[in-house]
Amino acid sequence: MRWTSPRPSRAESSAIEAEPNEKSPFCEAEGWCLGLEPTTLRFMGRLENGAWVADWYDTSRTGGQFVRSTTTFRHWITPDGSAGPSGEGGFPAELGRYHLYVSLACPWAHRTLIYRVRKRLEEHISLSVVHPDMLEDGWTFATDFPGTTGDTLYNLPFLRDIYTRVSPTISGRVTVPVLWDKKRHTIVSNESSEIIRMFNSAFNHLTGNEEDDWPLELRDEIDAMNDRIYHGLNNGVYRAGFATSQQAYDGAVTQVFATLDWLEERLKTHRYLMGERMTEADWRLFPTLMRFDSVYHLHFKCNRRRLIDYPNLWGYTRELYQKEGIARTVHLDHIVRHYHRSHTTINPYHIIPINPIIDFEAPHGRG
Repeated sequence: MRWTSPRPSRAESSAIEAEPNEKSPFCEAEGWCLGLEPTTLRFMGRLENGAWVADWYDTSRTGGQFVRSTTTFRHWITPDGSAGPSGEGGFPAELGRYHLYVSLACPWAHRTLIYRVRKRLEEHISLSVVHPDMLEDGWTFATDFPGTTGDTLYNLPFLRDIYTRVSPTISGRVTVPVLWDKKRHTIVSNESSEIIRMFNSAFNHLTGNEEDDWPLELRDEIDAMNDRIYHGLNNGVYRAGFATSQQAYDGAVTQVFATLDWLEERLKTHRYLMGERMTEADWRLFPTLMRFDSVYHLHFKCNRRRLIDYPNLWGYTRELYQKEGIARTVHLDHIVRHYHRSHTTINPYHIIPINPIIDFEAPHGRG
């Protein structure tokens, strides 16, 4: 499939942002002056004692570096409902009991969609898809963009309302994915790396799908691979894109391309990251690679090279894309719109670029 990226209509474009107030320039901590009011540079937001506060990460205390918040809910679905590695018990694997809230733009949520497909859980774990625009109200359930669903459980307007259903006085960031228990009316987890491990094994006895992407004999190696890729690339592109000092950007972007160079060399002699067998490590890497040329290369200033300039990585990405069911988890219209419409500190006028035409269905040549 060839993907191109839709642009907003003229009416949409004119409604995106008011004219900046040139008489009241706003300078971030590192002295980057945009001539915009401070409120136009704040988005994502957080809950503070149950009240919504529209702000962004404060990089002034971290030398211009973007530091990702830790996740809040860390319970586990297990086959018998016993407690998992963290959190409390009481979340047994049951078909139809759980619900997933996702953004089709978010790479962390993308992981969970991949495992919902790979483990044949689409009929058993229901889904709500937020709107790609994450502005002053954070993630919303608006339905005026293709592929959005609204809140299919409670018909609530904002994702933050799901969090406050758990606790009316909750504090913290409102993030996706969210794994929701429809029986207990609470959040099981909002940590993607743990949700995919639940999907990998907790439902096997119910679905009969025994495919294991985190096999016991490879766990230490997979965990080490995940850690290296997360710091250097998965989160590294965000550290580059959201850096507010030259030093922070230089450190992050150098690590991004060092990681890509290392992966390119590894894939010369490995069909997949761990050899001839696909594992969790491949599917944690894939969402970042899928977004690289369309978003991270330009929007996050990771522009030393494109993914398509790496022959082995590019073929590997196409091979994963062409695995059964994976293409339907990829929504570049949501991805391109979300990053360019939502990251106001990077793209204050919300201009959506024309973007490359990328053929993920071209023969991958990897066996």
